[in-house]
Amino acid sequence: MTASLGTLLRHLHDLMDSAIAATYAEQGLEGYRPRFSPAVRALASAGPMAIRDLAEATGVTHSAASQTVEQMRRAGWVTLAKGSDARRRIVHLTDQTRRALPAIEAEWAATERAVRALDAELPMPLTDVLQAAADALRRRPFHERLSSEAGKTG
Repeated sequence: MTASLGTLLRHLHDLMDSAIAATYAEQGLEGYRPRFSPAVRALASAGPMAIRDLAEATGVTHSAASQTVEQMRRAGWVTLAKGSDARRRIVHLTDQTRRALPAIEAEWAATERAVRALDAELPMPLTDVLQAAADALRRRPFHERLSSEAGKTG
């Protein structure tokens, strides 16, 4: 029996994510998770911003950005301050994160090189396949595809 698409995607992500996390730990960045890097890089580039803006800058949902920011806050990588509108929270990098930026950026660059090397080994680049799949699902959401298939009989 072959693994399902979801199982394969989770396994692939776990293989890559755990290797990146191990690299951070080897560099002394205990508690730093690979999922923090897009947010850290956006904040380092643009400065403090609201969670909604951070979500847009990193290409994730507001909920996902909020969860990541909370994990980062608990681990000491960011702080939160009230915005001009009391409902908005502004995310700031901590001094700890600013000191870690060279290591975070170096690992990001190494990951990009490793992904390009992996892509070169595959029949077609994984990044291209994943982008094409995401684009197709934006054009026609998976729920719509499921509904269409559920109506068919075998």
